[in-house]
Amino acid sequence: MNFQVYVLVNEEYGDVVVAAEEIEGFFVAPEAENSKVVFHGVSEVSEERTVIEEGVLKIVDFRRQKVGEYYIGRVILGEREAGSPGGPATRVPCRFFGDRCDCPGAAKVWRRWAMGGIVEGEWLRWPAIEHCSWLHVVQNAWFTAGHRAARYGANDIVYLNGSNIYNKASFYCAFGEAVNGPGGYMGSNLDAMADCMSSNCGDGALAKIIWRDFEVSQRLLECSFVEAILDIMHEKQVDVDAC
Repeated sequence: MNFQVYVLVNEEYGDVVVAAEEIEGFFVAPEAENSKVVFHGVSEVSEERTVIEEGVLKIVDFRRQKVGEYYIGRVILGEREAGSPGGPATRVPCRFFGDRCDCPGAAKVWRRWAMGGIVEGEWLRWPAIEHCSWLHVVQNAWFTAGHRAARYGANDIVYLNGSNIYNKASFYCAFGEAVNGPGGYMGSNLDAMADCMSSNCGDGALAKIIWRDFEVSQRLLECSFVEAILDIMHEKQVDVDAC
């Protein structure tokens, strides 16, 4: 399915500068230095603006509804390149002066999210090494949608499957989904998790976590990390049944 996932907007005036199917050079490793970004599969590009000071990169779904966003700041557009002689621009290089996303795998996850219909346990279909990318998208999408760092779920008892928790990112993916449903966020580090557990927008309070295959989690995660999780649960008066 081909549709425009990436939309660069001039936040100052609210107009679209570039809309494209793909973006190259934005989702990069932390050590990457080149700030050149290229939009591919361009369907819309402003002929009036070549420099913007308040650029925002929006991730949109197939209905053109925003599902994620990144503040960029200053952007300079390069010369548009046509797919054929005399044809419309299909490739637009840019120079981004603001921060880029240092999570390279997020691009693949965003395309999946843009298609809609995220289902329970879908993050488990991705390799464990990509769970950090899934978590990054979950966090960005959660706050883009206007949610708070809080519990929204209605269940007072939630279940964690320890055999699905391979690393820290896996834990946060599993916990966020268990509490707030598919695509749900409940923190991406210990401090953020504690903050989320301190605010309740759901029905009642989270009372108990049934952590199945707990010993598997203990083997795969750092002992200090598991102990910190249990300390937070105790502090928030949440019972943990490790079985």
